[in-house]
Amino acid sequence: MGRISRRGLAVAAFGTVAGALTLSRAAAHVPLGAAGRRRERDVPEMRGMWIATVANIDWPGGQGLSADEARAELTGLLDAAADWRLNTVFLQVRPTADALWPSPHEPWSQWLTGEPGRDPGWDPLDFAVREAHSRGLDLHAWFNPYRVATHGDIGRLAEGHPVREHPDWAVRYGGRLYYNPGLPEVRAFVQDAMMHAVESYDVDGVHWDDYFYPYPVAGEEFDDDAAFREHGGDFGDRGDWRRHNIDLLVREMGDRVCAARPGIPFGVSPFAIWRNKATDPLGSDTRGGVQTYDDLYADVRAWVKDGLLDYVMPQVYWHIGHEAADYETLVRWWSDVVEGTGTALHIGEAIYKAGDPAQPEAWQDPAELSRHLTLCRDLANVGGHVFYSASQVVSDPVGAMSRVHEDHYRD
Repeated sequence: MGRISRRGLAVAAFGTVAGALTLSRAAAHVPLGAAGRRRERDVPEMRGMWIATVANIDWPGGQGLSADEARAELTGLLDAAADWRLNTVFLQVRPTADALWPSPHEPWSQWLTGEPGRDPGWDPLDFAVREAHSRGLDLHAWFNPYRVATHGDIGRLAEGHPVREHPDWAVRYGGRLYYNPGLPEVRAFVQDAMMHAVESYDVDGVHWDDYFYPYPVAGEEFDDDAAFREHGGDFGDRGDWRRHNIDLLVREMGDRVCAARPGIPFGVSPFAIWRNKATDPLGSDTRGGVQTYDDLYADVRAWVKDGLLDYVMPQVYWHIGHEAADYETLVRWWSDVVEGTGTALHIGEAIYKAGDPAQPEAWQDPAELSRHLTLCRDLANVGGHVFYSASQVVSDPVGAMSRVHEDHYRD
């Protein structure tokens, strides 16, 4: 991956995996109201890529670039997406409780200027939307709901940052800062912060990645004792309470997106293992060391079944035949989950693994990703693929993207 993975080098099921959605603007599912609020419509094949901004993974290529330099880099990524015949980009516009647009709620992102809160002198989100649309690309605004900082020092946050004004809103965990999902005022605030972009820009979708409660850190506990005492109510199990907190976030945000921008999709890109079958008979036949339900407190399967999402895009970042998390096994499991729900299914693909000498032999083969798309062609519920991430799509490691293009995207 290079500098840092999207989930900040968190160790997931079998080592470090990067995080990484979704519907065409012209053919999005149309929100209809509360649970089960969406109806199905025919949609074109999803062909997308993520543009990660946290830690300057994909864009901008460095902190403190001039506006012209940053704009040129971004248009280069959009040009590449169009050249590969993709149709959607997922731009990370709120990577760490900050903003890549002039937000009244949170400071300008340090990944733009190198200084939290410093105005870059232009509006990246406005520019990105206009440039994407001029190339026939949809642009989905990608938000991280609860991550505050990739360090643990509140004093390093920008002056006026919400956490500096409300330090009780944050939890230090694993050397980082997170908003506390157990506080109702936090849940309302992060929605307000995200909805400002949704309501102010012509974005074509609202996208969340795999971070809800943070990935487990060995030997540490996420300190939400006070919040549990105050807001835990009748929940005897803290895990059930944490899942309830995230359920509320998803339901409330979906309703707000539906009310403000009818017709644009809202979806999530979870870590692909909801639960292992050994843990739950409803789970996938996998042996993941991390399970989204148990470790991130995100019951994504229930969100799909309850109609809370327009799409789900699991990060199936393993190769076909992986012993503990086989690509085909997981894709078929997710296909079964969405059956009859009206929730679209797109698959997150790990192009960053192609040609990486640290990866198994399967990833040294330029045809591995192409085989993923070939396999999915026989699964009617799979509506397309999104590649993590943009810099690897551009660099085309071992010709993997070229092979995908030649085999699947020439038309």
